[in-house]
Amino acid sequence: MRAGPLILLYLAVVCLPLALSWMLGLPPRPLRHEVASGLGMLAFSMILAEFVLSGRFRTISGGVGLDHTIRFHQLMARTALVFALAHPFLYRWLPGPQRPWDVSRQLTLTTDFTALASGIAAFVLLPSLVMLAFNRDALGYRHELWRLLHGLGALLIAGLLLHHALEAGRYSAHPPLVWTWSTMTAIAVLSMLFVYVLKPAYQHLHPWRVSLIERLSPHQWRIRIAPKGHAGVPYEAGQFVWLNIGHSPFSLRENPFSIASAPRSGPELEFIVKGLGDFTRSLDSIAPGTTAYIDGPHGTLTADGRAEPGIALIAGGVGIAPLLGILRELRLANDPRPVTLIYGNRSAAQIAFGAQLDEMARDARVTLVHTLCEPSPGWTGEVGFVDADLLDRTFTPGQFAEWLFVLCGPPAMLTSVEEALLARGVAAGRILSERFEYD
Repeated sequence: MRAGPLILLYLAVVCLPLALSWMLGLPPRPLRHEVASGLGMLAFSMILAEFVLSGRFRTISGGVGLDHTIRFHQLMARTALVFALAHPFLYRWLPGPQRPWDVSRQLTLTTDFTALASGIAAFVLLPSLVMLAFNRDALGYRHELWRLLHGLGALLIAGLLLHHALEAGRYSAHPPLVWTWSTMTAIAVLSMLFVYVLKPAYQHLHPWRVSLIERLSPHQWRIRIAPKGHAGVPYEAGQFVWLNIGHSPFSLRENPFSIASAPRSGPELEFIVKGLGDFTRSLDSIAPGTTAYIDGPHGTLTADGRAEPGIALIAGGVGIAPLLGILRELRLANDPRPVTLIYGNRSAAQIAFGAQLDEMARDARVTLVHTLCEPSPGWTGEVGFVDADLLDRTFTPGQFAEWLFVLCGPPAMLTSVEEALLARGVAAGRILSERFEYD
């Protein structure tokens, strides 16, 4: 499923309450009141849809990439916030109780404070939730704590908005809207149960164990995990999983890592981990045999099924992990296409699997280009960042016109390389990358 059908489905779902409200045939009110109600209903339906967008459902993200799904989740959350904040200020209040002649509430709004209080509480909590998510890195609290608070906060807001819509809404009190809001809220709650209960329960029944942990450099580790009592998971070279080592699957203590192994190499999964953050600072204490759990695989950074005559792999730092998996898989499959790997690092000490890459480069089909920002004396490879000049020295116009380009690395590198490739005529559909940092 591609982006177009998904966006149409999203629009149909979030606009359903508006369509049902129009079909009720109630007498019209002043335009500003109708716009206010419409914005409120749109905000509520968008917030409920956010539960599904953030749930890592592969049915949804499989065709467009989990990074795009998360980005869409971020943008729609901010749009819903704007709609929700504008909603109450568009009403023109007529004080006092509802008039007997105003049965359909064309002129008056509810003065029931209980009905209004839930909306006021949601009005205060929603901006707080969005701002906490926007500044979560600067706040410095643990990811699993933020994730739990974010989920519970969103669930509380959904409950408050359901009460407010059913008790204070002019349209939402009617049976078709009551059923619609109740069903959408139930789906949101079920998605939360799936993420926080059912998925961890499945992981508990399908554990893994650490079969190898090895320090590759002062700040890089190689981790390999093997399935424990099951056959493992099917995946494509270049995908990633959320990895949890040494903790309960219900703890939410997991981190995303790309798979560096090849599907044809067996059921074990291999990762290259950089020593940053709470998890990676504890790698020295992990021993072989430690229980691990995974959520995945996820991602669309894969060359499987692509028919381009050649493949360019461009990596920065630990971004080599998924590209190494692709390179290994192509080799095991005896793929006849030429492959060029550009691998950028700060220093030679950070090059992961250097000997294995050199051995692969002995194959006439594989071209390996190293570039270092801080080379040591005697370095004979490229020097500097992965930039447009390096691309021009490495690839021919014909390769820009026909090859598949797969990128993984720091966000700044991805942006500059993508722009350079597009400027050289590489079609957007032949550039594959994934990023999870936007703001």
